[in-house]
Amino acid sequence: MSPLPDTLRDMTLRILHLSDTHLLGDPEARHNGVDTTAALDRVLERAAQVEGIGLVVASGDLSEDGAVAAYEKLRDRLEPFAAERGAATAYVMGNHDLRDGFEQVLGERDGVLEVGGFRVIRLDTAVPGAGYGELFPDQLAWLRAQLATPAPYGTVVVMHHAPVPAWSALLRALELQGAADVLAALSGGDVRVVLSGHYHHSVATWVDGLPVIVAPGVTNTTDALAPGGHERAAAGSGFAVIDLPEAGAPAATFVSVPTGADEWLFDLDPAAVDSIARAYGPHS
Repeated sequence: MSPLPDTLRDMTLRILHLSDTHLLGDPEARHNGVDTTAALDRVLERAAQVEGIGLVVASGDLSEDGAVAAYEKLRDRLEPFAAERGAATAYVMGNHDLRDGFEQVLGERDGVLEVGGFRVIRLDTAVPGAGYGELFPDQLAWLRAQLATPAPYGTVVVMHHAPVPAWSALLRALELQGAADVLAALSGGDVRVVLSGHYHHSVATWVDGLPVIVAPGVTNTTDALAPGGHERAAAGSGFAVIDLPEAGAPAATFVSVPTGADEWLFDLDPAAVDSIARAYGPHS
């Protein structure tokens, strides 16, 4: 990807947006047949060609097993990558992450950092033991308090569960709950863009006047056009690059990182989808 023009370099935040790495503590373990560490390494090798990165975001489902070693793998790759570029890092919890391992290695689950006049708010939407997401009343109150004071160039919000509908039957059962309340809180401040994951395929849309960008998965790619009621994913990874100017709309570029394999990793039929939805959805 081309470097930022000199006229924009000082006023635009370029974000490398990664999501759904699903790393495992055991180096021999695989997630749906995928060596997730190798997948992340391929993505970072490709992303190294992107110039001008000021922020690296990892938007949840960072580990599949919640092991400390998995979070250490992520930290030991992303922190040097970011440091070489003078970039900051921001991590959030996903529904597959576990609090103890995340906090031990990556720190607090909700938080704020400042990157060149942009405020970055990290939100934990994970519900322990569930696949759906939620922001609880105390988190919404905290969010509103943070947004009550504008940042010089506005706010980037990072949260695993996107406040926009999913395409597939399974992911619709595991969406963010109370999205209207979340959007009301976000719309009441200076939010410039919301960055999410969870869906394992790219989405770029506007909702209630807010740009929402969902990064493709590092581990695999969900088939957004799977037959009705099915949930399936293919080998292959991707990432997003977001250019956020001092004023105006963000621009998102989605980059594919193929593995060379042309195969479905899984194809769940409607009965299997219903079983998972009942077990991990909001009505379980």
